[in-house]
Amino acid sequence: MVFFELFSHNPTIVRVPAGNALFRAGEEGHLMYVLSTGRAEVIVANRVVEMLEHGSIVGEMGIVSPGPRSASVVAVDDCEFVAIDEKRFQFLVQQTPFFATQVMRVMAERLRRLNQMVPEVEDI
Repeated sequence: MVFFELFSHNPTIVRVPAGNALFRAGEEGHLMYVLSTGRAEVIVANRVVEMLEHGSIVGEMGIVSPGPRSASVVAVDDCEFVAIDEKRFQFLVQQTPFFATQVMRVMAERLRRLNQMVPEVEDI
């Protein structure tokens, strides 16, 4: 993501060793994260749906609408994530409208990708 530099001031770093989860589906979520080092998988229903790399955001739904996580994120390598709480998120949205657009774009792309993976439901 182009906006990684926005998170470089006073970051809260979360370190996740390879093989461990940043969070799991069903856990309560109220933080968003930006991956600063390593690679991690996004897993939905025991299926890898995305590989995260430097600058990727994850957990954005939890910051926009707190509630149970819809996916798990598991580190492939040792990872470092920058945690973004609601206060910082609101500041970034107000100060950098491009940031809000990028978050919405990521959410839309993920939704579109997941919709393509779900088999069509026949009319009953």
